[in-house]
Amino acid sequence: MDTTRRRLALGLGGIAIAGAAASAAPANAMFFKKEEAGVAAGAADKAVKAAFNKYRGLQEGKNADYIPALAKVPSSLFGIALLTPGGQQATAGDIDSPFSIQSISKVFTMILVMQESGPQKIEETVGVDATGRVFNSIEAIEQYKGKEMNPLVNPGAIATVGNVKGASADEVWKKILAIHSAFAGRQLEVNQEVYKSESDTNQRNRAISALMSAYERFPGDPAQAVDLYTRQCSINVTAKDLGVMAATMANGGKNPVSKQQIVDPKLIAHALAVMATAGLYDDSGKWLFHTGLPAKSGVGGGLMAVSPGKFGIGTFSPPLDEAGNSVRGQRAITDVSNALGGNPYMVRPV
Repeated sequence: MDTTRRRLALGLGGIAIAGAAASAAPANAMFFKKEEAGVAAGAADKAVKAAFNKYRGLQEGKNADYIPALAKVPSSLFGIALLTPGGQQATAGDIDSPFSIQSISKVFTMILVMQESGPQKIEETVGVDATGRVFNSIEAIEQYKGKEMNPLVNPGAIATVGNVKGASADEVWKKILAIHSAFAGRQLEVNQEVYKSESDTNQRNRAISALMSAYERFPGDPAQAVDLYTRQCSINVTAKDLGVMAATMANGGKNPVSKQQIVDPKLIAHALAVMATAGLYDDSGKWLFHTGLPAKSGVGGGLMAVSPGKFGIGTFSPPLDEAGNSVRGQRAITDVSNALGGNPYMVRPV
C-alpha cells in the first residue's frame, strides 16, 4: 500500500470501511451497471473538450461575494474532469486549480453519518425532503421544528455534522476530513484563508445551528457543530478531485483511482436520491428535468454530477447564477451528459 493510501486508511478510524469492502461486490453489481456498457473509448474526451471550448469564453454570472475570500478568485478559471468507473479519464482546462469545496462537502458528511449510524439516522433527525425554501432558511426550521430539512441545505448540513460520532471536536474533524480524502483518492487540506473568511461572516449559520440544537436535531455543542461545518466547507479541492469523487459515487462507493471501497453501495443510492432532489439549491428541479443527473454545487464554483455506472464529472468555474450554481459548469455538464447518454432516466426502446 502506498503512503497516501496508508494515511487515508489509518485516518478513516471509525468509518466501517472493511465491512463495506467485504460485502460490496454483489451489492455493487446489483445497484450499478458495468462501466463497459457506459462510455465508449474516446467519446468522453471528445465531449469534454467540445464543452470546454464552447463555454470557456462565457461571461455570464458572478463570483459569490458574501464570503470575501471567494470574491477574489479569478472568474476566468474553468476546468472539467470526467472519470469512468473503469478508470477512463477526460479533462480540459484548469483541472488542478484549488478552490474551496463549500456545499459539495455536505454530500460526503451525509454519507459518513449514514455509514456510522445507518440511513435512518439522516431520515429521522434531519429529513430527506426538499424544503421549498432557500438553502439557509430559518422559516423552514420553525415551520417543521427542524425535521423536514435535508442534509444539503444549511440547517440539515449543520445538524448532520453534529451527528458525526466522536468524543471531541478533533476526533469528529479527523473523520470528516478522512472521508473527503478517501473519496478524492488523496489527502485533502483546509483552505485557511477561506476558513477564516467564512468564520468571520457566518453569524446566520451560528443562529441556524443554535435553533437546530434547540429542536434536538443533534447532540452536543451547536458552536462546535457550526465551526466544523465551516471548516468542512473550506476544504480545498480541484476539478480533478471532484471528478474522482463523483466517479467513486458512480462506481458504488469504490474509488476508481485508489481502488478502495469507501462505503457500502446502498449508501450511495441514498445519497444520490438526496442530491437529485436538493443538489442545486432552488434550481434542483430544473437541473434534474434537463439532465436527470444527481448533482451537487458549491458557491466556490465547483459542481459535480453522477451518472450511475457510467461516469462522474466535476467542474470548476467561479461565476454563479442567481441560484448559486456555476454557470459554465451547468452548461458544460449538460452538454457532456447529452453527448454520452448520461441521463439515467433516458430509456431507449428494445
